[in-house]
Amino acid sequence: MSNNPWWKHAVVYQIYPRSFYDSNGDGIGDLRGIIRKLDYIRDLGVDAVWLNPIYQSPLDDGGYDISNYRDILPEFGTLHDFDELVEGLHQRGIRLIMDLVLNHSSDEHPWFVEARSSPTNPYRDYYFWKKGRGSGPPNNWPSFFGGSAWEFDPQSNEYYLHLFSRKQPDLNWENPRLRQELYDVLEFWLKRGVDGLRLDVISAISKRTDFPDTYTHDFNETIRKYYANGPRLKEFITEMRHQVLNRYPACMTVGEGPGITPENALEYLDEQNGLNMIFHFGHMFMDQGPGGRFDPVAWSRSDFKRVFSTWNRALGENGWGSVFLGNHDFARMVSRWGNDGEFWRESATLLLTLLLTQRGTPFIFAGDEIGMTNTWLSRVTDSHDIETLNGWREAQKKGMTEQEFLARANYSGRDNARTPFQWSADRNGGFTTGNPWTTVNPNAPLINADRQKGDPDSILSYFRSLLQFRKSHPCLSVGTVEVVAHLPEQLFAYTRQIGSEKLLIVLNFSNDPLILDDSLLPGPRSRLMSNYSDVLPNRLRPWEARIEQL
Repeated sequence: MSNNPWWKHAVVYQIYPRSFYDSNGDGIGDLRGIIRKLDYIRDLGVDAVWLNPIYQSPLDDGGYDISNYRDILPEFGTLHDFDELVEGLHQRGIRLIMDLVLNHSSDEHPWFVEARSSPTNPYRDYYFWKKGRGSGPPNNWPSFFGGSAWEFDPQSNEYYLHLFSRKQPDLNWENPRLRQELYDVLEFWLKRGVDGLRLDVISAISKRTDFPDTYTHDFNETIRKYYANGPRLKEFITEMRHQVLNRYPACMTVGEGPGITPENALEYLDEQNGLNMIFHFGHMFMDQGPGGRFDPVAWSRSDFKRVFSTWNRALGENGWGSVFLGNHDFARMVSRWGNDGEFWRESATLLLTLLLTQRGTPFIFAGDEIGMTNTWLSRVTDSHDIETLNGWREAQKKGMTEQEFLARANYSGRDNARTPFQWSADRNGGFTTGNPWTTVNPNAPLINADRQKGDPDSILSYFRSLLQFRKSHPCLSVGTVEVVAHLPEQLFAYTRQIGSEKLLIVLNFSNDPLILDDSLLPGPRSRLMSNYSDVLPNRLRPWEARIEQL
């Protein structure tokens, strides 16, 4: 692979449109709200923006249930607004990455409306339909959102497959007509000036179509063995590449990959026949037990460090990955991996240092540049997320109390990441003049962009400086990475090198100071950047991050 494509040097800023900025006072973030904040985005120094889905949708799953792939949900705006957004980004030297859902549609999409109207309808084979087994579904596959992955349709006396919500029927990529419809969708957006595509759950477009029972109660293993990495996956991705993407050589593709493992990752990656990069979930699933999101298990710093080492080795020089510590599907970065209390600033800036110095393209979720934290649900009914609401229904069947479930949801639930962006100390955090679609985090008066803009010691200022530092040191984009071995559990250190330039990144992942034995680290070295204003010889303070020249 070439070392020069734009996406290898880029830093991507992810925006969840409903929660970014509301331009018209209806309580919902929109495209014109993003347009109004383009100068803020430019001043961050990022190279691209990734938008979560903005297509027409009944919003059963936050827009990942698309009912019209070629138009904008009216509450977000219009295609004219979209074109203006693309133009405004491009004028500022920023590219746009669209989020496309190709594994499933909404059950309100015209294809599915036709498909369920009759077993002989031409669109029937755009989806997966099967007779039940006895008095139940065709097999024992569980949904990502709880319950069975099959929904009974009384009209035709058959079940349809939905790996996610029952309102998100899975598309049948075995059908060549369906594939061509989706390729036409790609073409539609690329012609409008889109620079990249984030392909949602692309690892599942080829499934085990013999539909055997899963033999395991470990949900993540079920994903790997039955839902993802199917027998025709590589064929489908190659066809998509040749039919559409190769005619847009500057377009970047990143595949979301539940079920992708270090052993099979390179099968997805090829600039001419595959994807440019992937999202893997090695670290994001490490605190999930066999039951998934609401079955938390303990994790260690050693486990966390090992994920980065494992994936760096797996991708090597022949593949490319992404680096992310949070997004719309997970808890806030600083609350999950750091300390959002006593060492909020220190741990947030350390995590940003990790994000911008690891090998791969960094994706930062809007709000993490100011250290936004998890929210707090006091009742399950406060949640706006189908996964949490369905998870509570399943938890009740197991005898769990609401407070027990809330403890899990407040740790890992998706509501944490979807609270409105905190722009100022004004009402509703400056997000809207109306009533926000979901509750603004109560700490907005203390944690907001306005408060941090003029503070040279703020998380926002550190992020901007760090991003510029990254751009001035190419080794942090395309250099090799080597983890320093045999360190204390809380100490993570690695080198980045290209040619004669070699940097050492040192991170203290703990609330405790650490005596630094120089024999543990390569040297001699001199400090280039740190999240503390000064450096103590042979000592790292809590959550201290340093970048040093070797």
